[in-house]
Amino acid sequence: MSSSLVLYSYWRSSAAFRVRIALNLKGLRYETRAVHLLQNGGEQHAPDYVALNPQELIPALVDGDKVITQSMTIVEYLDETHPTPALLPADAASRARVRALTQVVACDIHPLGNLRVLQRIGMQFGADDEQKGVWMRHWIAAGFQALETMLANSKDTGRYCHGDTPSMADLCLVPQVYNARRWKMSLDEYPTILRIDAACAELDAFHQAMPEQQPDAPK
Repeated sequence: MSSSLVLYSYWRSSAAFRVRIALNLKGLRYETRAVHLLQNGGEQHAPDYVALNPQELIPALVDGDKVITQSMTIVEYLDETHPTPALLPADAASRARVRALTQVVACDIHPLGNLRVLQRIGMQFGADDEQKGVWMRHWIAAGFQALETMLANSKDTGRYCHGDTPSMADLCLVPQVYNARRWKMSLDEYPTILRIDAACAELDAFHQAMPEQQPDAPK
């Protein structure tokens, strides 16, 4: 696929997952370049990729001669350069709400379950896979308890996190629900989160962004 947009991605990266949804919602064509986070000592540490993204993290988006890193920065960049459909509401109060919902996941849940964090607690403290699962479920639950209340108790929650069109908040929610299921976490306590996740799953933009749909996913 010929495109000026190139996404450096890993099939199971939830941060890359967010960006894929944004690209799909906006109908943008892009080329995927897979960076395997586990093979060859982690391809994100390879010199060529480090030159592109000194943080050695996924994703990175190349747009012509520009390189944009950090998933939420990429999403906002796409929203500013391709404003339709908008991923942030028009008014300041609504934008603040969507950003707050977004940051529950992107700032408070996701960083504690990042691959490098799990690798570190395994290396430094000897945590095995079962202990890592306990860690992951604890922090996802802490965030989801707050998020469920924020969504269930607001008149601004609609079919999606904010109103009846997908927003930046849904781009973060869906990959985190995927992670919760991956870590075998019970989601029965979060009916609003589950309802919104199910609504998003009906949209092709979300379905095509799913990890199993990616060209580098295990076959």
